[in-house]
Parts: sequence; C-alpha cells; structure tokens
Amino acid sequence: MKELSEAERPYEKCERHGAGYLSDAELLAVLLRSGSHGENALELARRILYSIGDGSILSIHNLDLEEWKSIRGIGRVKAIQLACISELSRRLAKARAFEKLSFRSPASIADYYMEDLRHKKQEEMKLLMLDSKSGLIAESDISKGTVNASMITPRELFIEALQKNAVSIIILHNHPSGDPTPSRADCQLTQRIEKAGEFIGIELLDHIIIGNNCYISFLEEGLLHTKG
Repeated sequence: MKELSEAERPYEKCERHGAGYLSDAELLAVLLRSGSHGENALELARRILYSIGDGSILSIHNLDLEEWKSIRGIGRVKAIQLACISELSRRLAKARAFEKLSFRSPASIADYYMEDLRHKKQEEMKLLMLDSKSGLIAESDISKGTVNASMITPRELFIEALQKNAVSIIILHNHPSGDPTPSRADCQLTQRIEKAGEFIGIELLDHIIIGNNCYISFLEEGLLHTKG
C-alpha cells in the first residue's frame, strides 16, 4: 500500500487514531497484508466486501473456504486468513455472550447461540439438555435442512435426553431468511415435542428461533401450552 499517501494508509491511521478509526475495508486490508495483481490490499478488500455483500464486514461470514478461493485474487493463504477471521469473530462474540448466559433466560440463550446459527445457509436445530437446576448437561445437533414435523420426531429427541438423564430440554433453530417468525411447521413440531415431553416426564422449556440479530422465544410469546 506504499502508493497510498501516508494519511490514507490503514497501518498509519491505526497508529495515529486507533483501530476503531478504520473503515471495514481498511481493517480487512490490514489483515490481508497484501493485494493481488494490479490492486493493493485496500482495493482488494473493498472489492471483496462489495462482491460478496453490501460492503459491510459482516459479509465475510457468508463464504466458506472453497468459496473464498473462487474469488479472483484470493489464493489458498488469503482464503485461510479470511476463514479464520470469520471464525475468530464468531468465537469472540460467543465468549462475550457466555458471561451472561442463563438457561432460564431466552434472551441470553439466543445471544449465546446467535453467532453459531444466524449465518447458516440452511436450517439447523440444536437440542439443549438440562438438569434439575436448569444447568446444561449436553447439547446436540439434531437436524440440518428444513426443520419440520415430518423430518424430526419427538422420539429421536427424547431418546437422547433420556440417555443424558435430562430433566428438561430447550430446542432452538435458525431461519436463514433472517426472520425468526415461527412457521406453521415450527408450531406443529413444538406442540408434538411438548406433548411427548409431558407423557415422558421431560419438560420442554422453550423453543427459540434465531434470525439475523433477532430471535423469537415460544416461552416469551406464550406459545407453549403447558406454560399458560
């Protein structure tokens, strides 16, 4: 980036004003370190952000390693750098959310699992298994693809919950559209799991749907029949 004036160079800007002063493209340029043929690191960073999204740094979550490699100017090393940047940001967000995590609080559960689920390109469902004090015994990924009553049966959930001696469970899944509004299938599945739990003696505490930086809790919305 030597062809840029000193005032425009991200490294110098960071030294003078701090990392918070840099734009998304400038931050990415610093991490990429070098450009590609015919463009410097800053130009490459800008092209990346606008070719995969709206120019926001959040766009880096949209691509996996092989997709990064398909972009002109992104070879093996840079693809690995970008994939690792995305994973690092996810882990930092999750570590921060862990400090406030309570399995009695839908908001804190949604916050903790938000970065795991909101960038997924297909629906994924997690099963959280809890003890008598609402402490987490274990979690399990139980479905990938469309989450609906025909693809997931209460039986498979409760077999695992019984094996772990769970007293209660929470299920959560994502909507890739970013809108967490429950579908008819979501409601039907929740009712089936809730009724099966009553019979078995393992309570469904909540079903949380993750959207893009938002969520809906069946418990908070009064959509669990045993809660009201």
